[in-house]
Amino acid sequence: MKQNPHLSVRAPTLSESLVPVVGLIVFLAAAVINLDDLPRMPLVTPLLEGLARVPYLGGVLRASIPVHIPLAGATAVAALMALRLGWKWAEIEEGFKEGIMLSLGAVLILLVVGVLIGTWIAAGVVPMMIVYGLKLLSPHMFLFAACLICAIVSTATGSSWTTAGTVGIAFIGIGGALGVPLPLVAGAVVSGSYFGDKMSPLSDTTNLAPAVAGAELFEHVRHMVATTAPSFVLALGLYWFIGMNYGGEAGLDAVAVITRGLNQGFAISPWLLVPPLAVLVMVVARMPALPALTIGAGLGAVFASVFQGVPFARILDVSYNGFVSQTGVTAVDGLLTRGGMASMYGTIGIILCSMCFGGVMERSGMLERIAQSVLSLARGTGGLILATLGTCLGINIVAPDQYLAIVVPGRMYRGAFAQAGLHPKNLSRCLEDAGTLTSPLVPWNSCGAYMYATLGVFPFAYLPFAFFNLINPLISALYGFTGWTITRVTPGQDGAPSAR
Repeated sequence: MKQNPHLSVRAPTLSESLVPVVGLIVFLAAAVINLDDLPRMPLVTPLLEGLARVPYLGGVLRASIPVHIPLAGATAVAALMALRLGWKWAEIEEGFKEGIMLSLGAVLILLVVGVLIGTWIAAGVVPMMIVYGLKLLSPHMFLFAACLICAIVSTATGSSWTTAGTVGIAFIGIGGALGVPLPLVAGAVVSGSYFGDKMSPLSDTTNLAPAVAGAELFEHVRHMVATTAPSFVLALGLYWFIGMNYGGEAGLDAVAVITRGLNQGFAISPWLLVPPLAVLVMVVARMPALPALTIGAGLGAVFASVFQGVPFARILDVSYNGFVSQTGVTAVDGLLTRGGMASMYGTIGIILCSMCFGGVMERSGMLERIAQSVLSLARGTGGLILATLGTCLGINIVAPDQYLAIVVPGRMYRGAFAQAGLHPKNLSRCLEDAGTLTSPLVPWNSCGAYMYATLGVFPFAYLPFAFFNLINPLISALYGFTGWTITRVTPGQDGAPSAR
């Protein structure tokens, strides 16, 4: 008779489960907080300045450290804690592998998007979209229009990643030309892109959330309108109000210089709309993102040869190393020197390190223990919904993947919602309000890492301006405590969930 290899493994306590989380927070804080960038604060500043005089530590406090190392350090802490709980190293490695397997789809898409950006710039596709965008968009209405157009495209495609990787790139270029701060532009792009990711029936998360919660797809979509519509309207209003501060003669002069540089450096033609339109049509037709983006990158290579006369060897170099703009116009060269498969390696490293951390946290049961503790604190409908929203956000941080942030809370809180007499569509809405929308706000989450690699703006920089992603979870929590739009069921009623 075989012995159960898990007999020696014990369940983690809450304090043990929090040790890796605290380690993650401390390590990441050391990486992203630079002492020289902090405002002076009573008591705090003298303490930090004292620490800065400590050998070795001072260098850390005044350095910009890539987040890969803190993530690897937190993973080591989690692995040591798993060993303490009785897990064998081979089983911990399996946790690493499971986490990495979850991210492989994102890794492959990132590599293809790097190639796509490089070939589309070489083909003149991105310059063409910038030139036409500068002609059509008023500086005052730019942020409003960027968010709204990204919302329309993401709803049609069901993909925030495709939206950011196509029209989002163009908006970053246009915004830079108009003199709009790039964190604001990225915030508007992320807000619009995740509107469709959340609401479109073509989106994978829109289908995943009701499946996990036990709701039906279209009742889930209809139920989300109550939190999504006011959040998006408020976000659009904020983009319109803030956008009124940009424009003027200086902005128009900069636009003229950039437009002239783009026209001198590239052959601009309406035919260059074919690659992005082809990608959008393929995604709307339900072709998976990876082959659609690969075909888009291939079209970019063909158009670079036909329209810009780029040699084949140069196209291959651009596909790997990225495009280097040499128009002589500083603003244009800064906008267009980017892309290539190699530009994605740093982001892929972040994803792999973070998924190793999430994998060992889930496999060892520490993630589940933390979620159970949060659930035990929930009191009433408002507390339960707030606990669900908070757990989704926490998993996006600790087990940094959007799908885990939907599946784990959905699996754990389904019974609690049933016992509280709440329809499963309330749970599925919460999973999207926080699980889907907070994922691009975390730099080491696969979604945040993708947006950083694609848009070139660090997630902490655009976080304060991703208004839709910030407002929606707050409105969802408000509804939980007020009871607005919360649907209840009675045992035996159609749609009532099982309490198992």
